[in-house]
Parts: sequence; C-alpha cells; structure tokens
Amino acid sequence: MLVGRKMGPTMLAARFQHSLTPNALRSYLAEFLSTFFYVFAVVGSAMSSRKLMPDVASDASSLVVVAVTNAFALSSAVYVAANISGGHVNPAVTFGMAVGGHISVPTALFYWVSQMLASVMASLLLKMTVVGQHVPTYSIAEEMTGFGASLMEGILTFALVYTVYAAGDTRRGTLGAIGPLAIGFIAGANVLAAGPFSGGSMNPACAFGSAVTAGSFKNQAVYWIGPLVGAAAAGLVYDNVVFPSQAPEGVGV
Repeated sequence: MLVGRKMGPTMLAARFQHSLTPNALRSYLAEFLSTFFYVFAVVGSAMSSRKLMPDVASDASSLVVVAVTNAFALSSAVYVAANISGGHVNPAVTFGMAVGGHISVPTALFYWVSQMLASVMASLLLKMTVVGQHVPTYSIAEEMTGFGASLMEGILTFALVYTVYAAGDTRRGTLGAIGPLAIGFIAGANVLAAGPFSGGSMNPACAFGSAVTAGSFKNQAVYWIGPLVGAAAAGLVYDNVVFPSQAPEGVGV
C-alpha cells in the first residue's frame, strides 16, 4: 500500500516535468500563435461583415464570409503547428486528445492556457485597433434552448474532432497538407449548417476570448459543455469503435 501511495505522486510529478521540457514549451508557443491567428481572422471577419453590411443578421452573405474564413484560417493554423504541437487550436480538440490518451493531462492544461490567452489577446487587439466596433460574441437563436444549442455544438464538435483524429492517424498513411484542409473544410461546413442557430463556435477558446473582451458571458456554458462532450465522444468512438488499435499477432493466445 505504501508503494502504491508513493507511485501516484511520483508519476504525476514525472508527467508535470515532461510538460516543461523545451519541446513542450515550443508546443505551447505554437498553440498560442496558431490560436491567435485563427481567432483574429474569425472574429475579425465577423467585424468586417458588420462594417460592410449594417444589417448583417439578415444578410446570408455574412454567414458565407465567416464560414470561408473559418475554413481558411483553421486549415492554415493547423498546418503551421501540426509538426510542433499537433495543431489543436481548440481546447475541445485538446480535451478529445487527452481523453483518448494521446497527450497527458498536465500538457493538456498548458495547451488550454495557451489557447485561452491567445484568444483573449487576439480579441483585445481587435477591440483596440478597430475603433467604434464592438467585438461580436457567440449567441444562440431566440427559438433555441440552451440544451438544444449545447447539443448542436456537441454534434458539430464531434464532427470536427473526429476529422482531426482521422487526419492525424498515421495508420491511414501520410496525408500532408490534405489533413489540415479536411479539418478546415468540416469547420466551414459546420458554420454554414449551424451559424444562425448556435453560432457554430466548436471552439471554447474563441467563444471565451470574444466574451471576455465584450464583457458578456451569456450562454457561455453552451460553448463549453457541448464542445467538450462532443470532443470526448469523438475520440472514444474513433479510437475504440471505428478504428481501434490492432493487437500484435500472438498476443493473448
């Protein structure tokens, strides 16, 4: 019993130390930069739409602008960070990877800090530079309930994280730039499908950063609970049901 009690803290300390190596610190910086660029582009595109189209809520072209920006920005952000940090750019993706055992919990927490800080700083920079424009926040449609919006965000994030798993699976062969493109495409498609209803966030950091800058946290739980549950489900389904690891021949015989 004494040995078991010692092993727990020792293993935790070892994992924490592993999360503070030079390579780990570079991965946190990569996540910060990629998330910053992504949030700056996505939130900035929404602000640009408001500038060009005052009645942006009823103009379908604004939805297309945000969806295309999501696709382009996420593809680029994932691509530039993929070989360093894995290109998560999203706390939900990080959570899904941690649930699947692909990264440790301490590392995931540091990823979260990098992503959240980057989102807040990108939103603050937009607020300071674009005078006279309010930073837009994610919101749900009047006809939707909080539960319905959370469920929708969960489904959208399930599709996103499932695509992330598939795009990064080395068992499927080397995908190169096609993987990040696929991730960006599913994000853009999800925005087109759900933007007017739940906002199509799929990214707690993006929703949190704009909320902090705008000073409004209404319905923030929707953009955390739904995406985190959806991400965890995607990781578990992909790794354990659809594409489980194959045991070596002869094991268990």
